[in-house]
Amino acid sequence: MRSSASPLDRASVEVVVPRQPGRLPGVGMAGFRQGAPADLSIAMVAHPSVTLFVDLSDGNGLVHDADGRRERGSTVVGLAPGGLRLGGGAAGGIECLQIRLSPVLAVAVFGASADLSGTVVSWEDVWGRDAGRTEERLRAAASWDERFTIAADALGRRAGAGPSLDPEVTAAWWLMRTSRGRVRVDSLASEVGWSRKRLWSRFRSQIGLTPKHAARLVRFDHAARLLAAGNAAARVAAESGYVDQAHLHREVKAFTGVTPTAVAAAPWLAIDDVAWPGSLADPAPFAAPAPFAAPAPPTSPVRRGPAR
Repeated sequence: MRSSASPLDRASVEVVVPRQPGRLPGVGMAGFRQGAPADLSIAMVAHPSVTLFVDLSDGNGLVHDADGRRERGSTVVGLAPGGLRLGGGAAGGIECLQIRLSPVLAVAVFGASADLSGTVVSWEDVWGRDAGRTEERLRAAASWDERFTIAADALGRRAGAGPSLDPEVTAAWWLMRTSRGRVRVDSLASEVGWSRKRLWSRFRSQIGLTPKHAARLVRFDHAARLLAAGNAAARVAAESGYVDQAHLHREVKAFTGVTPTAVAAAPWLAIDDVAWPGSLADPAPFAAPAPFAAPAPPTSPVRRGPAR
């Protein structure tokens, strides 16, 4: 998405995350609000998750563009979508709820994860009419805390009724995550009790990526976090298991199209204390439309302040 839109000013963005861990393993949520009128174009970095962006802006302010495939409004972004940008403009500012799901859970919530690999699709296309009803409830909620609860309930219902992966594929995925992508396919196959060929076939059909590509994505994600934390590229290469700095550079370019230096400076909407450093502030509920009140909940979400 080539545009003359402005880069993201982190100081103008409020980021809120749940204080308590979610009851669904493999789910991460965060709320964003930029109250001022916005016209943005933000490069996003590949992440080992399937991501749901619920657009809560007035007038569908979000636009996703992945290598020429564009979707407006609430969207689902699959694994390894290529050159992804988030943009848009809204007179009242940009507001959205980001939900990241492990591929294991995404299968239950959205259906076949393989069908989402490398794609950006409308939320309604994969969730049906309930997507619109859930979005309306999220818009009407009185606080981010309430929004997180609504989203968790909706995800839980879908996960309970949806399909599941082979246990061996699930185990292989979590072994990749715990090893930060530094695991060989032969070792994965041995651990789960399958042949290499069977693991390769079943993993690709259910996750949407080959085991090798998935492990590369997980290792890249670890490296990207180290870069965002300010580590030198040579050190990141060594700690992430790349052969050398040139190898790291090639992998970063393959997943993002930019250099390690650019990845280190990108906001890339990964909500943690590395990509969005800041102090924890006492959150306040936002104004909600009548008849909803906006009481201050006793247990409030954590709001991460702007980057310093």
